[in-house]
Amino acid sequence: MPRILLIDDDAQLGEPLATYFRRFDLELVQATRPGEGLARLREGGFDAVILDVMLPEQDGFAVCRAIRGESDVPIVMLTARGEVMDRVVGLELGADDYLPKPFEPRELVARITTVLRRRRAAPVAADGLLRFEGLTIDPVTRSVERQGEAVDLTGTEFELLLMLAREPGRVFSRDDILNQLRGHEADLYTRAVDIVVSRLRRKLEPLAAIKTLRNAGYALALRAQRHG
Repeated sequence: MPRILLIDDDAQLGEPLATYFRRFDLELVQATRPGEGLARLREGGFDAVILDVMLPEQDGFAVCRAIRGESDVPIVMLTARGEVMDRVVGLELGADDYLPKPFEPRELVARITTVLRRRRAAPVAADGLLRFEGLTIDPVTRSVERQGEAVDLTGTEFELLLMLAREPGRVFSRDDILNQLRGHEADLYTRAVDIVVSRLRRKLEPLAAIKTLRNAGYALALRAQRHG
């Protein structure tokens, strides 16, 4: 049973949410303070994190930054309804998804299930490793090497890179990418795509791995190699 860590200072939220999550074979554990949440996460054993933006001691953005400094565990952030900037900042810091408060528990479960499925997916490429100039992608172990060095990617970043790498040179529109990363839960928040692309592009530097085609979308710009 996947274990989910909820970091939210609303002590009344954890128990009913945990009861609801159990219906979907998910175990939910709550930490009401950031320090407690980070300590529990460092103990290991969690498959995803639900992180509220509004927290005592330090806000959710600082906690997200701290988590991303140590782990690529999937993070779903809870933001204030209508606060687009919260979503933008969260995604820029490495969150995998967001959900505005107040939310329907069923939708939160759907978001968590999506990021867990994305993380667990292990598609087997016909040719094994995907090799490009300076970049190697292993779809099975979900690992990436840039010029021989391992690159830590979030689940969303890896899925985006794999999508581009499977059809190098093809231009994917923002809608294509949203539909791939979110399935049927895609909304019109195309700015999220730009943020994830920007994050991925930075992590792959100094390789000029992703090119932007104005008003069209994004494509992998690296030349494929037949031999590693």
